[in-house]
Amino acid sequence: MPVINAYMPALLMLALATGFALFTVVASRLIGPYRPTREKNMPYECGIEPVGSANDRFSVKFYLVAMLFIIFDIEAVFLYPWAVAFRELRLFGLIEMLVFVALLLVGYIYVWKKGALEWD
Repeated sequence: MPVINAYMPALLMLALATGFALFTVVASRLIGPYRPTREKNMPYECGIEPVGSANDRFSVKFYLVAMLFIIFDIEAVFLYPWAVAFRELRLFGLIEMLVFVALLLVGYIYVWKKGALEWD
């Protein structure tokens, strides 16, 4: 029984948060007016008239470039802790980071040679 008592505040908070979320969704649906119009159901594009359909497919190149951006952006996330701990890591840390950046550079050159960054 003492294990349940330890988790009771967290479970109570979870129950209250879930109850509040459900209450606000149901209350807004019951109390608020629901009058859909053609303009309200159109996708919002910063006040500009939408061009084409909202169901148009994107090219696979778009997703490939997005994934590559995420991969190479994560590189910067790994550089910050290394820069903070650079003095403690000394030469070993420098060599490790040079290997890391070299591997990323090899990957970048491979992607570039495959033509994944060309937007035709």
